[in-house]
Amino acid sequence: MKKVRFLVILTVIAILMTLLAVPALAAADTTAAPADTAQTTEAAPADNGGSTAGTKALAVGMAIGLAAAGGAIGMGMVGGKAADGISRQPEMESKIRTSLMLTMVFIETAIIYALLVVILVIFVL
Repeated sequence: MKKVRFLVILTVIAILMTLLAVPALAAADTTAAPADTAQTTEAAPADNGGSTAGTKALAVGMAIGLAAAGGAIGMGMVGGKAADGISRQPEMESKIRTSLMLTMVFIETAIIYALLVVILVIFVL
């Protein structure tokens, strides 16, 4: 039952990401010349900046979305298990809390690395 619920949630997230990416991919190409102008003998250099913007937006959205979703799921699982462990063995609270905080820092670091990669994709590529 848990696997079915997980697959349904994953499917809903994928559908939402697809629907939210449509406006970025639907941008019209405004670099085309009007039809009534005379053609010249020189070929204009191709500008692919507009065609990659939608692809870049989709990649960035998927990357940060998956990183944030994975981190949130991981943090929730870790927090739940830590609370369960503390309730079972209250005398181990300090060690469990230390381990919990260290794990949360590592998960958050992975999300921040994903954010840095996304920023590099947006501004460098």
